[in-house]
Amino acid sequence: MSISESDVRHVASLSRVGLDSARLPLVVAELNGILGHMDALQRVDVSSNANEDATRPMMLADDVVGAVQLMRSREDMAPAMRDGFFVVPRLATHAAPEGNPAARAVDAEAP
Repeated sequence: MSISESDVRHVASLSRVGLDSARLPLVVAELNGILGHMDALQRVDVSSNANEDATRPMMLADDVVGAVQLMRSREDMAPAMRDGFFVVPRLATHAAPEGNPAARAVDAEAP
C-alpha cells in the first residue's frame, strides 16, 4: 500500500489541516515509511512464539469503590495544615498584593 500526494491533500482538507505544498512530498515520504514498517511487521512469522499465556485472559484486580488508604496520615506528610488543607507558603515571586489583608494573614500563618 502506498500513499499519494492526492491522498495526503484529501485527508488534510477533511481534517482542516493547513499543509504547505513545499512540505507535501516530505509528509508523503514519512507516511509511506510508516506504512513500510507496518508491512514489515505484518510479514513477521510469530506462529512459533505462540504460547498458552496469549490465549489465557489476564487476571485483573477487582474494582473497589472508596478511598485508597494512605500509609501515613496527611498531617504527617505536611509541614502545616489548616481546616483539613495543606498550608503552602507563598512563593517569593508571587508576593501578596499590598491591599489584600487576607493574603497577608495566610502568609503570616504559613511556616
